[in-house]
Amino acid sequence: MTDARQWIDLEDRYAAHNYHPLDVVLSRAEGPWVWDVEGKRYLDCLAAYSAVNQGHNHPKIVAALVEQAKVLGLTSRAFRNDKFGPFCKKLSELSGYERVLMMNTGAEAVETAIKAARKWGYEVKGVPAGQAKILVCDGNFHGRTTTIVGFSTDEEARGNFGPFTPGFEVVAYGDLESAKAAFDANTVAILVEPVQGEGGVIIPPAAYLQGLRALCDEHDALLICDEIQAGLGRCGSLFAHTLAGVRADGVTIGKALSGGLYPVSAFLADGKVMDVFTPGTHGSTYGGNPLACAVSDAALDVLVDEKLIERSAELGAWMKGELEGMNSPHVKELRGVGLWYGVELHPEAGGARRFCEALKEEGMLAKGTHEHTIRLAPPLVVEQADLEWALGKIKKVLA
Repeated sequence: MTDARQWIDLEDRYAAHNYHPLDVVLSRAEGPWVWDVEGKRYLDCLAAYSAVNQGHNHPKIVAALVEQAKVLGLTSRAFRNDKFGPFCKKLSELSGYERVLMMNTGAEAVETAIKAARKWGYEVKGVPAGQAKILVCDGNFHGRTTTIVGFSTDEEARGNFGPFTPGFEVVAYGDLESAKAAFDANTVAILVEPVQGEGGVIIPPAAYLQGLRALCDEHDALLICDEIQAGLGRCGSLFAHTLAGVRADGVTIGKALSGGLYPVSAFLADGKVMDVFTPGTHGSTYGGNPLACAVSDAALDVLVDEKLIERSAELGAWMKGELEGMNSPHVKELRGVGLWYGVELHPEAGGARRFCEALKEEGMLAKGTHEHTIRLAPPLVVEQADLEWALGKIKKVLA
């Protein structure tokens, strides 16, 4: 088959309709570029929601995957393997957290953080049984499990999936007074995205995260930062929350942890939190498998050795100036940090999707969110010349 319509028809006929993708059928990729089944090339400005920060099919990560797949793929955690310990050491030393708990998907990492916070609350803080409360923020996106969508404020994400897990209270994102009013003796944690990606690249003031840190210290609660999209270089730092000068008690990571070649996630914390887990209290058949460890080990090396985190900061600062100089009647607000920008459009513009479809025709792939915001998040290996080309297309489409 060479006609894209054939693939689209097959997908629409046999796959569940839980996504509304742009009508482009991709068949190969390299670096920041992807090609469709008809041979047309596109600049990927979504990077699989930051999963391919290292670029598509990075040769070092591919080589690690292929070599490990030849010798040992899965043992389960019932047995030890020779990749798990060394990788945990590397991730611990890079992140600055004493313990690593590996899972597979971002949602699993968040569920792990929730379990850790509750167990810590009961066993360390001394919260009465069944009374632990976790604060979450409006506009959040932490995954798609029933527990997680239960504290979403997006009705499309949570509608008709109840009844939901109790024990969560929603506070206003970026509003320190809202959080302060919600803290009580049974509060064990606040779970927060340092940058709300799915929410439209929403960035709180630095004083917000600093204030949450102080509130957690005051009330003996945990600050848990969801860095699944924001972390591992996307915002021009290893973790986005450190840009505010704070250190979280727990961090969830995923996406770029494997460079987009394998589902890997992790919850990071020091022993005072992580040691509440004992054999039998939590686990995953695939979590920490040797293939995942080998791939992620290489993915971290690429981030560090190729200075992709620094590259994100430098190119992001340049890109910010270029976007701010754009003159478009459709643009309401620009928000961004590192190589991550949200272009929010006026409602009268007719929604972000039509502009993403126009960009696709120009050879650039982007994704809208919350109806009116175009997200821009190219792989961190992108060249400045490629970004200059892309910005030209954006300015043309939004003119």
